[in-house]
Amino acid sequence: MSHRLVSSARPADEGAAARILELVGPKLEATERLFQERLTSDVPFIARSGEYLVRGGGKRMRPALLLLSARMLGRDSEEEVTYAAVVEMIHTATLIHDDIIDHAELRRGRRTLHSVWGANLTVLLGDWLYTAAMKLALAHDNLRVIDLLCDATLGMTEGELLALERLGAVDLGRDEYLDILERKTARLFAAAAALPALMQPARHEAFEPLERYGRALGLCFQLVDDLLDYTASQDELGKPVLADLKEGKLTLPLLLALPRITPEERRKVAHVLEDRAFRRADPDELLEIVRREGTIEETSRLAEAYAAQAREALAAFPDGEARSALELAPDYVLHRRA
Repeated sequence: MSHRLVSSARPADEGAAARILELVGPKLEATERLFQERLTSDVPFIARSGEYLVRGGGKRMRPALLLLSARMLGRDSEEEVTYAAVVEMIHTATLIHDDIIDHAELRRGRRTLHSVWGANLTVLLGDWLYTAAMKLALAHDNLRVIDLLCDATLGMTEGELLALERLGAVDLGRDEYLDILERKTARLFAAAAALPALMQPARHEAFEPLERYGRALGLCFQLVDDLLDYTASQDELGKPVLADLKEGKLTLPLLLALPRITPEERRKVAHVLEDRAFRRADPDELLEIVRREGTIEETSRLAEAYAAQAREALAAFPDGEARSALELAPDYVLHRRA
């Protein structure tokens, strides 16, 4: 199989990825086909950039979660494939816009769309993808699902606005930061996990624990992203190490360290946030700060706590292969290296 979920796996998490693929592999393949079909248009730029996006791949974590939740609830139709493709389209549109906002040049080791074609065309492609996703979601005429997806998309946009307002702020607090992560990342995870409960016939009792599962897993996923910016290599990340800091973003390992370090060290962090470059600070020195202060370990413990919360949310469901695979997903997230 050539599923995207396997492409980023390492020995520590290959077993979890394989178990997930074993259960939903054919439907992930169908999701990938539908995703590719919906990236076509008679507008040449959409066709070209859509092909570029498909070649760039991705983990397809959110579609896999949706398909596993659907299987756990006994769903077996084309409907969950449609919604899985919708979720991936929304996620892709978000990445396109994020890369423009961040002036990011690389994603997954390839040039970002806006660095190839410019921001004007690319921002419109993101808008087109959002709209195309919602149009596809309408195919099954379930307004509760549409409402859930709209809420998730609004939450992500609100999170991005909050993050931009606080971009480069050295006084950003831990709780404020986690609220931004909950909006920007965790809400789409939560929507993907809980959406199958809204498919007909609805399983209202399953919605809250699945949403709780997805939200906790999404927070775990983003905190691992924070850690990888400090612990992984550029080859693993597909982008430069400390790229978030260079984009003006304080992530949790350094945010936790700031109150504990010297005024001179804080000034160096502020210089990077201000310059969006390492002209007045050495990246190795900043890496040493988070190692010395133990905030990589603190962030890792928080990610593990969210992983545990995700597993606990599944206690509401009977044992089975799909539940077991969902229980493995936090391990995959915790041990990934890209």
